[in-house]
Amino acid sequence: MHRSVAWAIFAGLAALFLFQGVPVRSGDATFPKAMDNVTVRQGESATLRCSVDNRVTRVAWLNRSSILYAGNDKWCLDPRVVLLSNTKTQYSIQIQDVDVYDEGPYTCSVQTDNHPKTSRVHLIVQVSPKIVEISSDISVNEGGNISLTCIATGRPDPTITWRHISPKAVGFVSEDEYLEITGITKEQSGEYECSASNDVAAPVVRRVKVTVNYPPYISDAKNTGVPVGQKGILQCEASAVPAAEFQWYKDDKRLVEGQKGVKVESKAFFSRLTFFNVSEQDYGNYTCVASNKLGNTNVSIILYEISEPTSSTLFQEETTTALTPWKGPGAVHDGNNGTSRRTGCIGLLPLLLLHLLLKF
Repeated sequence: MHRSVAWAIFAGLAALFLFQGVPVRSGDATFPKAMDNVTVRQGESATLRCSVDNRVTRVAWLNRSSILYAGNDKWCLDPRVVLLSNTKTQYSIQIQDVDVYDEGPYTCSVQTDNHPKTSRVHLIVQVSPKIVEISSDISVNEGGNISLTCIATGRPDPTITWRHISPKAVGFVSEDEYLEITGITKEQSGEYECSASNDVAAPVVRRVKVTVNYPPYISDAKNTGVPVGQKGILQCEASAVPAAEFQWYKDDKRLVEGQKGVKVESKAFFSRLTFFNVSEQDYGNYTCVASNKLGNTNVSIILYEISEPTSSTLFQEETTTALTPWKGPGAVHDGNNGTSRRTGCIGLLPLLLLHLLLKF
């Protein structure tokens, strides 16, 4: 029989024998002495070391009932397991690209002059958190109930938290895989963030968008005063999900785009009624109606007449303002200028009369 084959058979039998050796007790200085538990992240390499001395004649590393190495001979087919050292003081192996199925006990077994002994080390594999299932975006009517799910894996088991992404939200809304909301309000709409963390790596986050549908409510509408012949605007603002559709009425008559002298302009959250040249017939009560599939609401807005200052009125007001300091022709005012003006008027009157008499 070939020597290498014979040694392999012998080493295998020796390893199986050594596996039945006496475990090293806590505080026992007798070799072998394996390291403490080894913790590595998934994908990293794990090194298992066993301290020995010159009394050791045979060594082996085993995983459960499988022989990994016996001396320098490799007994497993896994290419990730390699021998690092086999010296008089240390016997160590390395497991590369560690995965979760590598987790478990590993045994260093030795044969001394006296009898076989073993020492055990436990390999712990940590796995970064990963969200494997999360609820899809959801739409719900106001007052309804929702249930959001976020399932994550990892080693150790990750902690799951839910948070409402909103300026008004404070802290977490749930610290569980499931988030239940009953009687939801429109203020609770928006994005909800699921975070999974276990301190192995940075937390992973995913988001779910929650849309809360609600009927329209009108937030702003004001009566407006406009002079005849000027441009007038009535505006109606409404909040709703889905966005509201707007209609305008005067009395029972609906106003439509393209009507002479009137423009109807509607956007997502407001509608505007524009009169380019307001006439007497345009004044009155108008109704803005906002509606969506969940309901409707309306508001009354009045377009009323106000007076516009005319050019003659403006001139009169300006003249009056300019003459306000004067109480009338020849009026006395504080200062010498006013006094000399009145005295001058009285002194000229007799001279004018004398001139007229002499002429005739």
